[in-house]
Amino acid sequence: MDERKESQLSGAAGRSQLPWRLGGALALVCGAVLRLWMMRAIPQVEGDTLLYGNLAKSLVLHGQFAIADGSGVLHETLLRLPGYPLFLAACFRLFGVGNYNAVILVQIAMELAGCLLLAGFAGRIAGERMGRAAAQATLWLAALCPFTASYSVAPLTETATLFAIALALWSMSKFHTRPSLFSGPAWASALAFTFAVSFAAMLRPDGALVGVALVPALLLGLRPALKGNNRIPVRRLVRMGALCAVLAVLPFAVWAARNWRVFHIFEPLAPRYANDPGEPVYPGWQRWMKTWCLDFVSTYDIYWNVPDGPFDVSALPARAFDTPEQRAETQALAAAYDDNGQDLSPAIDAGFARLAEERVKADPLRFYVGLPLGRMADMWFRPRVENLNIDLDWWVYAHHNDETIFSWSYVTLNALYVLLGVAGLCLRPKYWKWMLLYMVLRSALLTTLEAPEARYTLECFPMLFVLGGVAIAWAMKWTKEQRSA
Repeated sequence: MDERKESQLSGAAGRSQLPWRLGGALALVCGAVLRLWMMRAIPQVEGDTLLYGNLAKSLVLHGQFAIADGSGVLHETLLRLPGYPLFLAACFRLFGVGNYNAVILVQIAMELAGCLLLAGFAGRIAGERMGRAAAQATLWLAALCPFTASYSVAPLTETATLFAIALALWSMSKFHTRPSLFSGPAWASALAFTFAVSFAAMLRPDGALVGVALVPALLLGLRPALKGNNRIPVRRLVRMGALCAVLAVLPFAVWAARNWRVFHIFEPLAPRYANDPGEPVYPGWQRWMKTWCLDFVSTYDIYWNVPDGPFDVSALPARAFDTPEQRAETQALAAAYDDNGQDLSPAIDAGFARLAEERVKADPLRFYVGLPLGRMADMWFRPRVENLNIDLDWWVYAHHNDETIFSWSYVTLNALYVLLGVAGLCLRPKYWKWMLLYMVLRSALLTTLEAPEARYTLECFPMLFVLGGVAIAWAMKWTKEQRSA
């Protein structure tokens, strides 16, 4: 009788799992189709991808972290962290040097794996009653998001970073469900979390925010396990923490030692302006950009072109000048820049510094508050069409009706993800404070940039997927209760 009852319960549990499995599989298939279509429709092997590829080729062919110039001569560099070049180098070694299609396929698989991890994390934090619905909603939100999908087909750091964030969230919650230091799963979760936060920081310097936000969450989440009769021995916990800390710091110690040996400078991450030692930086130009740059159009038309490219003063918006005298001085500096072979000499850079100082003194609130918040808003809410064949002036309906309508649909979809995330925060699921902390820290960091790019807020989307999934699950539960009432 007991065996028959157990068999019936087992069969019922299996049947209840079937819709989730079918729904999850369908979400992954749809996500894969979306990304494979994008791989064909919007190939993106250009710009920074070629720089990362250059570094990866040098690693594979010469065993050096260096850039090959036009003549094939290698130059040691530290302008990028080694995380993504090492990832590319591994792909090149497995699938052939320069095989970016293979890299994209690996990234597609990596991102879909990250979607599964986020679904598992959402299922844990939503509780027993909403866990399955939250997991499935999160998986669909993540798998069908065109904003993150478009970067899975671009060999850049975004997809790897999104995977690292998903792994960090999942492994943190997994560790807290099995905190016993004697169990293998606990060690596996701790090591996975360590890898995730270190990998994120080795991809981009701002990736360190993953550790800043989530390491305290991991540690504070252990407080219940330190109480009661079955509490974890503190000494064992300290030993585990020490080992994980050493493993987390080791890659940066190796990188810093390499930079000291090659360049005789201490650099455990990467320079603020991605320059090698001895290469010029342009503080006057950077500060002047901060006095007016507000959106991605200015980043594309002006910031990315200077130096070594055209500086079109007519492309500057009206907010770049406070007075006719400032306009005339800017035009004079642009002419000097052209006469100097499109190079920012120290004298020209000093001229931009003077302009910047004048503008800052004229309106410090604009410089320190208004423009930084405006740039952050642009990175959060502008249509994420930078990877699509759509003009930058998408809002001019008379120029391209279809593109404007499509861009507004992207604005709406982006706003929907943000609103779902806010709704999820209002429900206060487990770890909500730490997810919010990460998004706040990242947004605060972005206010320090002089040239906004919408892709810099993509790293917040794993949190939006999870919180949105929780919000959808709650709405489904509430609707069901109302119907049964």
